[in-house]
Amino acid sequence: MEKGRNSIMKIVLVIIYLVLTISGLILMKKGGNSGTLAIENGNANFAISLVSFAGLFCYLFSFLLFTKIVIMFDLSYIMPICTGIVQVITLIASKVVFKEEISVYGIIGASLVIIGIVVMNWKHG
Repeated sequence: MEKGRNSIMKIVLVIIYLVLTISGLILMKKGGNSGTLAIENGNANFAISLVSFAGLFCYLFSFLLFTKIVIMFDLSYIMPICTGIVQVITLIASKVVFKEEISVYGIIGASLVIIGIVVMNWKHG
């Protein structure tokens, strides 16, 4: 019972990581600026839009969460899976949210990533 609960918790953490990473990327792009840093009269000022700040917060929190995830899983297993899923969902989100064009090569690449994730997780006999 405890092992099953632990497995579910791991999956939930990965899903939260994926949502935060993709949300962070979308919000930073939607915010439209990466921030400005100015030093005037010996004072440092940093300005960033609220939307970009929300994206930065999501992305930073996802990074901190990923450090925990890396410890919980084999690195050779979790890194390709998370990276692949982030790439594919980001491609889809860029089309839906920003109306960006997806080329045939983008579709082929995303398909290969999905195939790679499936092959990596294929259970033999």
